[in-house]
Amino acid sequence: MEPSISMEGNRNYSSVVMFVFLGLTDDKELQLVLFPIFVGIYLVTLVWNLDLIILIRMDSHLHTPMYFFLSVLSSIDICFTSSISPRMLSDFFKEEKTISFTACATQYFVAAWMGQAEYCLLAAMAYDRYVAIGNPLQYSAIMAPGLCQKMVAGVLGTGFLCSLLESVPCFNMSFCGPNVIQHFCCNISEIILLSCSSPFITQIILFLAAILVGFGSLLIILLSYGFIAASILKISSGKGSAKAFNTCASHLAVVTLFYGTALAVYMRPSSGHTEKQNKVLSVFYIIVIPMLNPLIYSLRNREIKEALKRVIKKATFFP
Repeated sequence: MEPSISMEGNRNYSSVVMFVFLGLTDDKELQLVLFPIFVGIYLVTLVWNLDLIILIRMDSHLHTPMYFFLSVLSSIDICFTSSISPRMLSDFFKEEKTISFTACATQYFVAAWMGQAEYCLLAAMAYDRYVAIGNPLQYSAIMAPGLCQKMVAGVLGTGFLCSLLESVPCFNMSFCGPNVIQHFCCNISEIILLSCSSPFITQIILFLAAILVGFGSLLIILLSYGFIAASILKISSGKGSAKAFNTCASHLAVVTLFYGTALAVYMRPSSGHTEKQNKVLSVFYIIVIPMLNPLIYSLRNREIKEALKRVIKKATFFP
């Protein structure tokens, strides 16, 4: 921290130009175990998500709205985890885990952008499943490529705007020291605690963003699945009902993981968890879920498996 001395009444203060992370753990033996695990998780996340994007792009059978949204989800997951994981890994064995004020603001902005875009995208994917099951005859006409592209643009635009509205007031607050963040990344709740100015505006914006984006998206998902359940109950064939449910199972699993962990991280009472538990939940939310999403969709999806076989067959005959 480079001091920038000035006066406020009769009081001196120093302006924070960098923050210091406490990191995930101080236990050296545990660090030696966790480091290769997290490197492996990050590499698997990149490989699986990139492979899924390329597969959807290459196979014409997967050029449908559902797989278009899935490829966008994989892109968001790559950006989301990459905004935090590389720095966390590079800081693992450093004695002093410092990050500049600008880098911290950038890290939070990108992570918040991708995180809030994912909330909105999961809502868009729920609506897509509702149209597919509730109105199958008009599905292609309703979920036209133009509408899907506009929905994705809206998803990314909403995430960008909300992240910008959160980041600007937060990082425009005064930081006089201390500058130690009790985390392995630029967690906004920890940053607010370090400010020596009123966080009221930032907290109001965070609350509104949580209501509009987080709970707004969840409401759309719940309404969509309410209509989906009603549509499935109207299907007389047991086989047809099972097939309809199977098309939603992967999305439901991803929604449950993402929202369940997010609620545990951000909506817990301040005395509900220790700092260590909060870090564990954050690791799962930031690092593990982006790896699990493509696995959930790939392992349960017959069309993706068949597309992968076709691509491998082409590569075998036409190397």
